[in-house]
Amino acid sequence: MALTDELVSLSLRPAVDVGPEPHRTPLTEAEVEMLANRLLDESIGAPLWIFAYGSLIWKPDFDAVESQLGATRGWHRSFCLQMTRWRGTRAQPGLMMALDRGGRCNGIVFRLADDDRLGQIRRLIRREVGTIEDAATVRWIPVATAHGLVRALVFWAGPKGERVSRKLPLETVAQVLARACGHMGSCAEYLYLTVKHLEERGIRDRNLWRLQKLVADELVAIHGLNAAAGSH
Repeated sequence: MALTDELVSLSLRPAVDVGPEPHRTPLTEAEVEMLANRLLDESIGAPLWIFAYGSLIWKPDFDAVESQLGATRGWHRSFCLQMTRWRGTRAQPGLMMALDRGGRCNGIVFRLADDDRLGQIRRLIRREVGTIEDAATVRWIPVATAHGLVRALVFWAGPKGERVSRKLPLETVAQVLARACGHMGSCAEYLYLTVKHLEERGIRDRNLWRLQKLVADELVAIHGLNAAAGSH
């Protein structure tokens, strides 16, 4: 990988959380409960699988009893969501990864423990959803595994709205990811951890592999390093 711990450290800086993004409506506890119970009802009678394609691979928030490589058709990873919180700010917005329509995505499916299924779904909603506008990105998708097809829950699939920027050139995405940082860390760090953990699982996403090289080049240029220094 061209993107390294050393380069990523250059993208990190302190940031203050200024609170919820404007024009977005946080989920109330009642709405979290309603969504969690709906997903619970939809999952009854089958194992509960979660399809992880990004941060849930390297920072899960559930009790998994099994994991497998999985692939879903009709979706691909895309840094298509502008964000002004978490790993970006209003002064320097970042881009978050979601699943967008088309192509194929290789990731990991995790089977959750049956104990406290509702509680685990609730935790995932609080972590992944947050606002009413984002609830529609939670969906069930078919995922192919070595042992057959499973029905898995996925977050941030098919986002819509004014924050969505589709088909951005990778060079443009790299410029954003190399510069954006919020109170939860930088976009470069998010990309680095995702690519690193995908590689450890034997998954190479062609676009993300190219993107990490572009972000590394951006960080080298921003901080006035020479290419040789950035590669070590």
